[in-house]
Amino acid sequence: MLRALLWDVDGTIAETEGDGHRVAFNRAFAQAGLAWRWDLPRYGALLEVSGGRERLLHDMAPRPDAPPDPAARETLARHLHRIKTAHYARIVAEGGIGARPGVLRVMEECAQAGVAQAIVTTTSRANVEALFPGLLGPAWQPRFAAIVCAEDAPLKKPHPQAYAVALARLGIDPAEALAVEDSPNGLQAAAAAGVPCCITRSLFFRWADFPGAVLVCDDLDGPPIVGLRDLSAAHAARAG
Repeated sequence: MLRALLWDVDGTIAETEGDGHRVAFNRAFAQAGLAWRWDLPRYGALLEVSGGRERLLHDMAPRPDAPPDPAARETLARHLHRIKTAHYARIVAEGGIGARPGVLRVMEECAQAGVAQAIVTTTSRANVEALFPGLLGPAWQPRFAAIVCAEDAPLKKPHPQAYAVALARLGIDPAEALAVEDSPNGLQAAAAAGVPCCITRSLFFRWADFPGAVLVCDDLDGPPIVGLRDLSAAHAARAG
């Protein structure tokens, strides 16, 4: 029985990466006086690394113009990430990022069917709080039975920590949940926690492979929640 739908955020609920986070990072670089710039191909490659601060550190590693000392790199990464978060909030407030097709419909179907919903992301709470009022209105938080962000689960996907925290807060077994993700790292995190996963391919993972997903689709404009419920039940039966 499907008791909860567990939502990833970036790339899953909204296409936040290319025109949101990437642009915010570039603005942060400019503000800090750095001549760095992430174009779409470079940012797509960096998305293999989960977490904005971790992404910055990965990008700095081969740069001759980055601080040579690891502690100095960490300090710079944290500074840039703080600036970037403020720029991202402004981009979202300007209304440039909407929900992906089918997301709001599936959320409403869950509410009508009595299926709990949770946010399971390793992005920061500040990023979540910036994005969701524009998608769901100012009273968005009561829609979710649990909200798990980077502050709650510092081990980034593909580590299953975020899912383990969400399941514990919801008080349910993994087979009673269904994750909605867009990336291989997200799928691996859900699978490692024992949670069946539906993939809705985002821009940067359009051609990725998703072995083990119970469903792979371009967006959620098609599958109704009853179909996702059936997929979760079938997965639980196979696992049993």
